[in-house]
Amino acid sequence: MTLPLFVVIIFVAALLQSLSGFAFALITMPLVAWVVGIRTATPLVAVAALTVQGINMIRFRAQVNKPEMIRLTLAAVVGVPFGVWALVNISESIIRSILGIVMIAYALYTFARPESPYLRSMNWSYVAGFFAGCLGGAYNTSGPPVIVYGSLRQWHKDEFRATLQTFFFFTSIVTLASHFLASNITSTVVEFYLYAIPAMLLGLFIGSKLDRFVDKDRFRVLVVGLILLLGVTLIIKQ
Repeated sequence: MTLPLFVVIIFVAALLQSLSGFAFALITMPLVAWVVGIRTATPLVAVAALTVQGINMIRFRAQVNKPEMIRLTLAAVVGVPFGVWALVNISESIIRSILGIVMIAYALYTFARPESPYLRSMNWSYVAGFFAGCLGGAYNTSGPPVIVYGSLRQWHKDEFRATLQTFFFFTSIVTLASHFLASNITSTVVEFYLYAIPAMLLGLFIGSKLDRFVDKDRFRVLVVGLILLLGVTLIIKQ
């Protein structure tokens, strides 16, 4: 039952990622962690996310804000090893709780949509990138700091989606390399990833076909609501 359930999770997450541009790791991490444990889930989702983000990066590459993406990625490279170290050395219950808190905080911020001033200084990209790298290394959830930063910088919609996808792709490469050096890429990770490939491709394909029929704002609310629910469940169900 474990493997079929994992494949279904990957398919649904890839479909949501294709439609929303951000949901893959935030949704797969808590669900896959329940299926195979968080120390297997983190490198497994990292390699799966790299595939999804690579495809989406090619799809949206024309709208990437390259200077912002480069600064964020350089800072994330520094942060990723700290996250991988935490994954190896901190107890799984604490890691689950922190992941749940991050997901809840991100969802509440998204729902609140606070009126924020325009962030003029691009130096904050290094702060956002570093913390994104830490979260990416430990949980594959590098999105929240960069999403908040992009919102404060007032990126337009297409630029937002394209820059996030490209940032996630390069961060996933660094994360995956760190997991490899930490010997976290096991035979189980490789086996499950091979089964995930058809599910990811199918989910992305169907998502690309449904994209023009979906109300993006309403769909995003539904996805963020799911992220909030998963975050609460992570904390309660230890």
